[in-house]
Amino acid sequence: MTIQMEHTDTFGGDANYCWCRRETLPPGEYSDRQLVRRAKAFAGFTGLRCATENFGDMIRITPRGICQTVFVTWSD
Repeated sequence: MTIQMEHTDTFGGDANYCWCRRETLPPGEYSDRQLVRRAKAFAGFTGLRCATENFGDMIRITPRGICQTVFVTWSD
């Protein structure tokens, strides 16, 4: 399972992609909680309250008070 994380800015609550950082995790079995913790560490959001939305094939993590977001996507 390939897992990709994208950290980008937002404008009006939507992803803006003015800048974007990407990282790929090595294949493995990860729980949703592990993925959220790794994505927050990747983006520097550790310790911040974040809204987390799970869409089944993607997780979106948006911190409160910061115009940024992280997308975690995976494919088999």
